Amino acid sequence: MNLYSSRVVNIADLRRLAERRLPRVVFDYIDGGADAERTLRDNCLAFDRVTLRPRGAVAFTAVDLRTTVLGQTFELPFLLAPVGSSRMFYPRGEECAAAAAGDAGTGYILSTVSGCRLEDVKAATKHAAWYQLYLIGGREVAERGLERARDAGFSVLVVTVDTPVAGMRERDIRNGTTALLSGNPIAMLPHIGQLLARPRWLTGFLRDGGLMEFPNVGPALAQSVVTWRDLDWIRQIWRGPVAVKGILTGDDARRAADAGANAVIVSNHGGRQLDGVAASLHALPEVVAASSGHVEVLMDGGIRRGSDVVKAICLGAKAVLVGRAYAYGLGAAGRPGVARAIEILRADIVRTLALLGAGSISGLDETLAKMER
Repeated sequence: MNLYSSRVVNIADLRRLAERRLPRVVFDYIDGGADAERTLRDNCLAFDRVTLRPRGAVAFTAVDLRTTVLGQTFELPFLLAPVGSSRMFYPRGEECAAAAAGDAGTGYILSTVSGCRLEDVKAATKHAAWYQLYLIGGREVAERGLERARDAGFSVLVVTVDTPVAGMRERDIRNGTTALLSGNPIAMLPHIGQLLARPRWLTGFLRDGGLMEFPNVGPALAQSVVTWRDLDWIRQIWRGPVAVKGILTGDDARRAADAGANAVIVSNHGGRQLDGVAASLHALPEVVAASSGHVEVLMDGGIRRGSDVVKAICLGAKAVLVGRAYAYGLGAAGRPGVARAIEILRADIVRTLALLGAGSISGLDETLAKMER
């Protein structure tokens, strides 16, 4: 597969390649959202409502994409977001994505719900890795995971606060996700055809161990809710920077800051949790205003082009996280696919900055973009 051909010029092209390679149940896990998927769509549409305001007659010799977040400098203004169960998309998926991020000089955020050992993922990247925490299995399991992540060299903890229960993901139900994960042949039978229809994927999946276990979680997979009080013991164990992910209002941004967070991530979980909430980009200005410089503000949701990254930073984000954009690349072609997704976004950003008359990410501000209501 030639990922640099004229047929692969944007993230939508990688999405089509992923859809062609993956079983429907796996592709829809990446691609789908909650309920009617309104928020999933709105996340992308929100960027169409932002108008860029270029400066003319500006000359510069190079464009500087370097960005500093929580004291760490990255070569790009975006990090790879935590995407659970990435090992389903491609063998050793989390390690592939982390390696591609490191090659590009940017960070990778590992989900608690990873099919690869966190120590192996950290070893795969040449750059910073962050660890995303769910309290799956309760406090004792979480404490062990935090200690392992800290000892392995993960530098920032991302605490997700928008998953008290799983969202209603209708595609997963129709595709028989629960039955396929059960390992029960009778329950699996009505849905197994979609796996057999992708023999190349299935061969790689089985060679990589088949149905995943979650070595970073332990055997207990009970639901568990994060509260603001939990941040006290989490911070005591972690003893490093903490970012709170899943913030959509100014009130919650202030609560996170009061609880000791160093950063907040404006996010609606990619439209996978509560459908009908604000697009992340629309929530961003309120959160930035409420943060008042006390915590750094990042965002994710709906980013498919480099110009989307630029718009988010103009509206106040320090940096952004990209999830589906690289997950499509991973599903399409593994590590080279992730690298291609990163390169597409990087080239888009360079071109957008040049056309905007901005020589660096640090030079972006609200005068260069306007959100239309």
